[in-house]
Amino acid sequence: MEDHKTNGRDEIFSEKVKAGKRTYFFDVKSTRSSDYYVTITESKKRFNKDDEGFTYEKHKIFLYKEDFKKFLEALTNTVNHVKELMPDVDFDSFDQREESNGVTVEASNKSGETELRWD
Repeated sequence: MEDHKTNGRDEIFSEKVKAGKRTYFFDVKSTRSSDYYVTITESKKRFNKDDEGFTYEKHKIFLYKEDFKKFLEALTNTVNHVKELMPDVDFDSFDQREESNGVTVEASNKSGETELRWD
């Protein structure tokens, strides 16, 4: 499989999570100097009133290796705080419901060897 190029950057690994009208992309990319970084993209499907078609609104975060640990700690702390605020909610039940609703998680590496899919 050929390398995927995005804006001149090699895409090494990609994981896609479909969740309703949103899709999240977690991509590992390389720089010209053979360094790596992660992009997290949220893509939302929007109805365009002008041509009655659909467009995709995208928001992107660039995450560099020196920030991985801080980012993961902050995300974990934030999610755990929400769970503490809502002790009566069974958050594990969302995983089961999403799988039955056709949430798709796909992953592929540079050679295209890995694909995870739940439909």
